Formats: sequence, C-alpha cells, structure tokens
Amino acid sequence: MKKTITLLASLTVAIAHSQSVPNKNSVPENFLKTYQAPIFTDAERLRKLEAAYPVAEKLYRDWAEKAHFPGMAFGIVVDGKLMHSGGFGYTDVAKKTVATSKSLFRIASMTKSFTTMAVLKLRDEGKLRLDDPAYLYVPELKNLTYVTRDSPLITVRNLMTHSAGFPEDNPWGDRQLSDTEKELTDLIKGGLSLSNATGIAYEYSNLAFAMLGRIITTVSGKPYQQYITDAILKPLGMNSTEWEYTKVPANLLAHGYRWQGEQWQEEELLHDGSHGAMGGLITSIDDFAKYMAFHQSAWPPRSDAETGPVKRSSVREMQQPWTFNNLAAGFKYPSGRACPMVSSYGYGLRWSRDCEGRVMVGHTGGLPGFGSQWWVLPEYGIGVVAYGNLTYASMGNVNFAVLDTLINLAGLKTRQLPVSPILAQRKAELVQLLPDFTKAEASKIFAENFFPDLPVELRRKAIQDLYAKVGKIKQVGELIPENQLRGRFLLEGERGKINVFFTLTPENPALIQQLDFREVTQ
Repeated sequence: MKKTITLLASLTVAIAHSQSVPNKNSVPENFLKTYQAPIFTDAERLRKLEAAYPVAEKLYRDWAEKAHFPGMAFGIVVDGKLMHSGGFGYTDVAKKTVATSKSLFRIASMTKSFTTMAVLKLRDEGKLRLDDPAYLYVPELKNLTYVTRDSPLITVRNLMTHSAGFPEDNPWGDRQLSDTEKELTDLIKGGLSLSNATGIAYEYSNLAFAMLGRIITTVSGKPYQQYITDAILKPLGMNSTEWEYTKVPANLLAHGYRWQGEQWQEEELLHDGSHGAMGGLITSIDDFAKYMAFHQSAWPPRSDAETGPVKRSSVREMQQPWTFNNLAAGFKYPSGRACPMVSSYGYGLRWSRDCEGRVMVGHTGGLPGFGSQWWVLPEYGIGVVAYGNLTYASMGNVNFAVLDTLINLAGLKTRQLPVSPILAQRKAELVQLLPDFTKAEASKIFAENFFPDLPVELRRKAIQDLYAKVGKIKQVGELIPENQLRGRFLLEGERGKINVFFTLTPENPALIQQLDFREVTQ
C-alpha cells in the first residue's frame, strides 16, 4: 500500500506540474495589444474618502465603547495602501498599554487564508493538486470511515472550502490551538466523526485547516509555520507577524480578555501548535494591511509582470465563491437599510455579494480573548480591518457600517471598463445601418445565427417603429461596455430614448450575434 501511495503521489506531482506551466501563446497577441484594464474615473475619489475617515473612526470608537472592548485597533486600506488607522483602549489592562496600529493581536481564523494561499503556491509550483485525495499527504486519513459508502474521498479542495463533511467545531477547535503534531496524528488515526457526505454541504471545520497545515508541512518539507513565513509573510514585508506569543515584544503583545461580572478577566494565551494553520497568527494592523494590499493588487486582471509571492490569478481564485454558505434575505446594514446578501466560502475566505452587487471578500476571527474581521471590496479598491482583545469580539457589524459609510459619503463607484476596439468598431458600423437596415446582410458584421434567428424584414420594421415613436435621433450616446465583447448605448430622440444592446461572438474577429432595441420608459 505504501508503494501505491508513493506512485500515486509521484503521478500527481507530474500531472500538477504539467498543468501549472503557463502557455505563453494562450492569449492572442492582438488581444494583449488592445485590452485595457478597468480604471477609477473619479479624480476626486481619494480626497472624498479622506474626508470620510473621521466618520469611520468615530464608528469604530463608539463600537469599542459599546461592546466593552479593553482595546481595539483598525485600519482602512485603499488602492494597496494603509490610508487611515488607529487604536483605542489597552492591549494590557493591568499595565495600561495603549492599543495602536502596531499592537500585535492574535487574529484567529483570519489565519486561514494564509494557509490556503500557501497551498496554492505549492499547487502553482506543481507539488500538489487541489483535487488530490487528502490521504496522499495525511496518510492517517486513508482509513477514514465515511458517513455513506458512496461518499467521495476528501480532497485538498474540500478541506480548503469547508466541504469535507466534518462537523462545525468552533468551540472545540478553539481549544486545540496548541496541540502537538503527535496529538493531531493520534486524533486522526483514532477515527473521526463526520456529519455529512463529502462535497455536498458547507460546514465550518477548524480541523480541516489543521490538516491543511499538515499537508503544507509534508509537501514543503518544513513546518507549515516556517513555510508560510518564508513564502508569504516575509516577501510581503510582514516582519512583525509571529505564530508564538512568547516571541512577541511585551509592549506590543495584546492580552486577551473576557467581559464577565462587569469586569475584564484575562484569558490564557495558547502556545503555537499543530492547529495554528486554522487560527494561530499574531499580527498588527500595519502588517496585515500589507496582506490586504496584496489581495487588492490582484485586481483588475492585467498583463503586468507578477510582483507578489503568489500569482494574481491564484489570489483571485481564492476570492471566488466555491461552497455556498447562506442567503440572508433579511440582511440590513447597520444604518437600517435592507439589502439581501448571499454568501459563500472561497479558499480560506468568505465571499459575499449584496443586493447592490457589491462583492466583499474577507474573514472573521474569534478565539478566547480575541475577535477580528476584514473585508476588501475588489471592484471599489477599498478594505477595512479591525481587531479587539475581547473573547469573540464581533467586528462584522462595525466593518459593514464603515464600508457602507465610506462608499456613500465618498460616492464611490466601481472601476469603469474602457471600450474595447472591436466593440467600438461594431457600434460605429451598426449605427451606420440605422434605421433602414437595408445593407445589413451585406455588411458582414453579423454572425451566421443573426438573420436566421429573426428575419431582416422583421428587424427593420421593429427598428423603424421605434424611431417613429421617439422622433428624430438627436444624439448617439456613449458605449457602456459590460466586458470586452458586450455593451449598450442610447439613441436619444426628440420624444424619447432607445436602449441598444449587442453582444459579440467568440470568433476572431468577433461578430454581432445578438442585437436588442428597447424604448426607455423611465
């Protein structure tokens, strides 16, 4: 059996390596020359945000007082820079050590995305595959008893996305942080209880991330803490971040507390151990902002040279919704504004999208003595992070409030995509055919499906009827692209407006496959 596992592992590495080598010819050269990344178009954007920072800081201060935090630290990251930060209260109540952006807090489950980033780095280097059975790297899982005979084997990806079938284990998992590697091995070897078949449900598992730590150790040949430090933390300049609290300078270490009996009671700090991959990192706002900046730098997709410890595409892969988590139909922002929200889990990250289309990526963290949370909004270029040294300190509500406030006060808009040359060309050619459409078939700008889908006579009549209704066209509006091959524009007439939508084919050159004209009624 051991020989079989070794052969499988070797085959896995070979396949992974073959899949990880980039194909330099995979993107047509004309696309590389014409593609333009989306940009922020508001020249006053940063100034407007700066004016909103005092309001955001007050939200954090009020929340800290209301929730009885001994200490709190926060940061606002914009376009890859920590633009505003601060702290309130104390990291050590007895010594009255003031909390600042340099104070080092245990960030608990915010650690999880560092673990998955390390796994992706190993994947990109051809050393493992995400769909490998996890037992190839954690042999004790080979004898795992599943809840059903038809349950598929747990994969590395299942561990990363909380879909392995393990039960939610927050209260128990929080106390395993300092367990030894032998204790983790004995736990798995002794048999595990599962709550679901593999791959069918989201259930938050700290144990799964302890196993990912073991996988990193096995594949990299060094303790996962050292690998993550060498491969991610140091390259990002996170030089103050530690795993073991005894290595943190006393004047910077945040002590954890519980609010009980109308007073703060200090919680015991746990040492680093085998479960640290699920929640062991200790870091500051200043350091963590560098990690947030790296996540922001993955957007938008572009052809620039890679500069980070992990490929931009792999960071974006982390930020995708892999396992559905929840639909909060009754969600309300702290201001009281109702806005349903859907949530999923990515790779060590939570993914949420609200009713206005805002996508947020981040994670919460909670341990005895600590609570933390961060979000980045990739399309807005902003992010927030907050720590508190109180047991399971809830930071989600205040971070939602701060983000919503910053967007509204600064009137933030998402990046705007420039019009691709082919989209602009097809628009110009299309406008020349309107409204009679008599030369449409000979124009060669329409795909082979276009006229069979709707005869030219019917299209001509529909267009001419709309023109008669809105009157003489006074202005052709700017093209608003949805992507490189799809967009819309307005025809503004004397008595009304027409919305024109068209989308192009995957051919090269791309042709018009769909064209819709609709009167604007509002």
